[in-house]
Amino acid sequence: MKPIPENLAQRLHREAHAGRWSVPLGRFTETLQASADRAAPTDVARYLSGLHLEDLALACACAAGDEPAWEHFVREHRPVLYRAADAIDPAGRARELADSLYADLYGIRERDGERQSLFRYFHGRSSLATWLRAVLAQRHVDALRAGRRLEPLADDDPRDALPTAPSTSHDPDRIRFLALIQLALKAAISMLSDKDRLRLACYYTQELTLAQTGRILREHEATVSRQLAKTRQTLRREIERRLREEHGLEEAQIERCFACVVEDSGPIDLGGMLRKNSAPDRSI
Repeated sequence: MKPIPENLAQRLHREAHAGRWSVPLGRFTETLQASADRAAPTDVARYLSGLHLEDLALACACAAGDEPAWEHFVREHRPVLYRAADAIDPAGRARELADSLYADLYGIRERDGERQSLFRYFHGRSSLATWLRAVLAQRHVDALRAGRRLEPLADDDPRDALPTAPSTSHDPDRIRFLALIQLALKAAISMLSDKDRLRLACYYTQELTLAQTGRILREHEATVSRQLAKTRQTLRREIERRLREEHGLEEAQIERCFACVVEDSGPIDLGGMLRKNSAPDRSI
């Protein structure tokens, strides 16, 4: 691609508010050039103007190790990563993957005196939040594949050692499973304290940050994070118990229930369930 015209780079630098993070024009231009080289658009000016410029400037600053930018990123985007991790694995195990991303994003390794930050691969075509969710999902898939490579091969058919997660999109029981887990979730939520329901509502339905949620509940954000994790575990155990004991599902069926929700939650209205006046469902 031809070099980006200086006047275009200057305009985009202003629109991105890159000065907020002390991102030099030259560094921002290099990032724009890398994005354009990768996409090879026919109309460079239009392509670059359509990028998520403010996110791109923040990523540039974080890759360079700017502390104010990094603190802003952690404060605003850590909840995004955690929500994505919880969607991947409601039991909370994927949070370890989310936390492990920080070292790669920060760039603790150097090559030829330059930090090797994962932010180098963010080109601004999607929002930073969307990109982070995609990176986390890929890490999760890579971890599953790595684990499967360590499993012993079956004697009769090697393909049996590499099971794939069953798709629920054409599952004839999908509607039934969603209905059952909705009933179990509603009942489990009704057993929570008002404060636990409010904390869940702030974070998951209002999409407030941990710090914002903490200010409402007068808790430190670390306490909010810890209590949310505890509540998720409580809900998971209670849902599994009800599906098992009250609806007679086996373990494999319970896992398929959760898989259906991860793929498409359908009619489940978490916000409605979390309202203070939501009462236990007497039908279950």
